[in-house]
Amino acid sequence: MTALTLSTAAAPGLRADAIVIGVAKGIKGPVVAPGAEAVDKAYDGKLAGVLETLGASGAEGELTKLPAPAGFKAPLVVAVGLGAEPDTKSENAGDEGYDAEALRKAAGVAARALAGSKKAAFALPVDSPGALGAIAEGVLLGAYSFDVYKENGQAKGAAAKNGKGPLAEAALLGGKPRDTAHKGAVARAVAVTEELNRARDLINTPPNDLTPAVFAGLAQTAAKEHGLKVQVLDDKALAKGGYGGILGVGGGSAATPRLVKLSYTHPKAAKHLAFVGKGITYDSGGISLKPAGHNETMKCDMSGAAAVFAAVVAAARLGLEVNVTGWLALAENMPSGSAVRPGDVLRMYSGKTVEVLNTDAEGRLVLADALWAASQENPDAIVDVATLTGAMMLALGSRTFGVMANDDAFRSAVFEAAEEVGEPAWPMPLPEHLRKGMESQVADIANMGERMGGGLVAGLFLREFVGEGITWAHLDIAGPAFNEGGPFGYTPKGGTGSAVRTLVRLAELTAAGDLG
Repeated sequence: MTALTLSTAAAPGLRADAIVIGVAKGIKGPVVAPGAEAVDKAYDGKLAGVLETLGASGAEGELTKLPAPAGFKAPLVVAVGLGAEPDTKSENAGDEGYDAEALRKAAGVAARALAGSKKAAFALPVDSPGALGAIAEGVLLGAYSFDVYKENGQAKGAAAKNGKGPLAEAALLGGKPRDTAHKGAVARAVAVTEELNRARDLINTPPNDLTPAVFAGLAQTAAKEHGLKVQVLDDKALAKGGYGGILGVGGGSAATPRLVKLSYTHPKAAKHLAFVGKGITYDSGGISLKPAGHNETMKCDMSGAAAVFAAVVAAARLGLEVNVTGWLALAENMPSGSAVRPGDVLRMYSGKTVEVLNTDAEGRLVLADALWAASQENPDAIVDVATLTGAMMLALGSRTFGVMANDDAFRSAVFEAAEEVGEPAWPMPLPEHLRKGMESQVADIANMGERMGGGLVAGLFLREFVGEGITWAHLDIAGPAFNEGGPFGYTPKGGTGSAVRTLVRLAELTAAGDLG
């Protein structure tokens, strides 16, 4: 990853390939943001006018390059848009500076634009440790690239043939190297983003190289490195334990399923969180085969498990005073003579029976077993994460995930945590009348219900497998987990690592006693 340094040096004297500054959208035109005073002075205080002449407005995501002034050791100035200028002059305005997410996005845009550079100095607004941490996150997330499968890209961080490697070093101006709060904010950013980028790597890895067994092996390696406990149930152990959902989904593939339990414990912890991730390493739809055009990105159907894996390791790296258990429900959903069929009945780990009406509604089956397994430890709360339904994408689009829960206050807390870290989310209901559509003549419940409100139906199905009295939330990340369009902000094309930061924030809030 990009190396980060903190610097109190003035921008003109820094040896770098570029100086990154912020520009905001003011009422009368672009406004140079705090942090860039020395740069603006070198333009005789007319930098905003120069940028406007070049077409800059300060809009979020906008990037403008211009030659550095005489006397600068860096040859280039990169002005990146921060969006609307904070209104701190009004009577009712607070003293808040630029929003953390605006800083995160701006730093990400600049870091991506500077791919191939050896060093860049980021002179963005730093008015708090939180702002510095946001900039650090933006740089590290924006500089991400996945080049392992490109010629000459096998070496970590190497540029693929005819391509550019990520920005090698970023100096964060305004960050005080000896300030404990500043160092702590950057250290947190590094831990979280490294694990989030680990999730991105997993999501982007082709399914022929990321089978359930391989995924489980990676979890074992990480557990050894970070002092975690790990337990892996293979297909034989799953059969012995009665995990009918995971076995049913994975039965059609030569790559046998796994259930991984990854545990982080802290000696002073008073609370226990369980995170459960859907880990379908490839989803063909099974016998209910997906139509043409819907298979090409199905390597991303393990994004929930990747997020859970990353969040547990991040909690360990941050040393949070909370116990966190991650459950990775791993299977490959393929059609074959041994695949589960529409009309089959599976006996789940909980003892309930499920009539399978559609084998492409497989995520809820593996999650059901993992949710019940997590419930047996009676954690204070369970959060599951899954690329579960196309219906959620229809409802919320490609950048927002839905939040459902069996407790309104917890649903609100999860939503607020997501908003705080810059992950767009929206609270969704669990309407009781939709439960009737999953009634089965031959089993306790069917894995399909009414077509309308399909994302909510899936949430109701999962609720059936949460232990009594346990607080639970479900994150349907089907939209934001995999970006099929162009990169934006600090979000690359491909795997995004959606929900990692929300889970980490929930763990932090729980450790601090601020999550009930």
